[in-house]
Amino acid sequence: MRTALLTLLLLCGPACGQLRAEEATTVEELQADGRLQVASELSPAEGLVPGQHARLLLTVATDRWFSGGTRIVIPEVPGLVILQTEQFASNASENRGGQSWVVQRWTLDVYPQRAGNFVIPPLTLKVKINAGPAVEVEGELTAPAVRFRVSIPAALEQADHWVAAPAYSVSQNFDRPLTDLQIGDAFEREVVFEATGVMAMMLPVFEVTEQAGLAAYPAPPALDNRNNRGETSARRSQRISYVVEAAGDYLLPAREYFWWDTRRNELRLLSLSEQRFSVGGAEPATTGGAGLSSVEWLRPLLAWAAGLVAAGLVLWWAWRRLPRERLARLREKLIRLWVWLAALRKPALPSRLNPGSSAGE
Repeated sequence: MRTALLTLLLLCGPACGQLRAEEATTVEELQADGRLQVASELSPAEGLVPGQHARLLLTVATDRWFSGGTRIVIPEVPGLVILQTEQFASNASENRGGQSWVVQRWTLDVYPQRAGNFVIPPLTLKVKINAGPAVEVEGELTAPAVRFRVSIPAALEQADHWVAAPAYSVSQNFDRPLTDLQIGDAFEREVVFEATGVMAMMLPVFEVTEQAGLAAYPAPPALDNRNNRGETSARRSQRISYVVEAAGDYLLPAREYFWWDTRRNELRLLSLSEQRFSVGGAEPATTGGAGLSSVEWLRPLLAWAAGLVAAGLVLWWAWRRLPRERLARLREKLIRLWVWLAALRKPALPSRLNPGSSAGE
């Protein structure tokens, strides 16, 4: 009987040990048993300049499987912008020691805003893992801290602002040619900044130059961020409407922008070319005789002369065609009409209320 009991214990020993290993009920126990692992890494880890994009890679692996979503608590670090632009992890499976492991890889975007030494503290990940038959373990997992340094190369020491990116471009266009402009004309200018590996909010702000005689009305900038398979691209466009208020010569000055090419680790210069144009004065509006041209001044005289000629022709025709008696009667009627019109021009009251007296003198 004793021999049979000993044999039973020896046979179930490995199974009982495995059963005890599968009885983990917390995330800490899974980590202690080596069945749940987490790692953190910054890429690139060296040679970073302010504004350059880096990736914080978080790897979570288990020999069980994830039964729920993973949430990352992002810390606030002075001088760093840390963003989670990808909402889903990259899932994979690996063979470790002859056993299949499930792996989640998360990526956070890190943008240093100044030079110096930085520490990203341990990140908290909230996970849910199936630890065995009808056993779900939910809790917080802590990723290791990451330390790195950001420095300013000698080529950037004299620059006050730059964009650190693998690709960067600056362009401008106008909605009409800047020729034959007159007072009151309007045109629109669009300035576009585009880059990869940065966010749109990190692209330069286009400063509008005030000029007398040329009113400028900038619209709010349009910001656009896109993420395609881990590749971040940004676009910032600025539209400015100009209205010409006075004649003269104008200059939209050239602009220069520094670009730190992260692929070559060298400083490059981008520029917008200057735009020169002239505005002619409009012909002044004229009213009154002093400002009339010779043709306009003669126009009323010609009209009067044409009227007199027409009246003379009518009278000549009447003198030749009408009988003398009718002409005499017509002449009498015209005289009476003239007397009546002359009477209408006289005032209704005398010049003095009491003519012949001294009142009012």
